[in-house]
Amino acid sequence: MTMYEIRTLGDPVLRERCREVTQFDRKLRRLTESMIEVMDAAEGVGLAASQIGILKRLFVWRHPTSNKSSVFVNPVIVESSQEQQSGAEGCLSVPGFSVEVPRAARVVVEACDLEGRPLRFEAIDLLARIMQHEIDHLDGTLIVDRTSAEERRRVLREHRAAREAEEHMAR
Repeated sequence: MTMYEIRTLGDPVLRERCREVTQFDRKLRRLTESMIEVMDAAEGVGLAASQIGILKRLFVWRHPTSNKSSVFVNPVIVESSQEQQSGAEGCLSVPGFSVEVPRAARVVVEACDLEGRPLRFEAIDLLARIMQHEIDHLDGTLIVDRTSAEERRRVLREHRAAREAEEHMAR
């Protein structure tokens, strides 16, 4: 199975809006199997296709308590609560950082499964956070875009310093 690399902050593909999936075939199934392997290897709870450089509107996720993985293709949030919850959020594409991100406490997502059949999923609390986070990726939005300006500056400054240190060590 093809192993993909997780794209990280600074990679322009992470800022792209993903395109609708129109073909539900064996190739799509293989892609999602690879994505689950990458997500699990990185110990994540979700992974959007754009995070591995594939601009398709789909993400995989693993339920934190049941440990069951799922795939949502062409997901759309059709309802979200007015109630917001702020919480620490990390991201496989922003490794080593956690920032406070406000999210709707409850969302309803409509998507398709791997066969193209419609599904509807209601999520609260952590699951709602996962859904919103992954759909943000499909729209080219990262956690640094959802946090305070101060937190964004801190993460970008520390990330830049870490990259410069890595480049210096590589020389």
